[in-house]
Amino acid sequence: MKNKKMKIARIEHDVSQDQLAKAAGVTRQTISLIEAGKFNPSLQLCVNICKALNKTLNDLFWEED
Repeated sequence: MKNKKMKIARIEHDVSQDQLAKAAGVTRQTISLIEAGKFNPSLQLCVNICKALNKTLNDLFWEED
């Protein structure tokens, strides 16, 4: 499942995948894979991404039914 919420938040904050990756401590490819739904990030990585985008875990990673 694609992570559209994360991609939208990243674009709204005018942050590139590379910038987000550096802030979260991963590679740009990892961010790309998360957004494409091809990589399931650890809880710590989710927290790092949320901090970088000033969002909560619910904002970016909670799945709606």
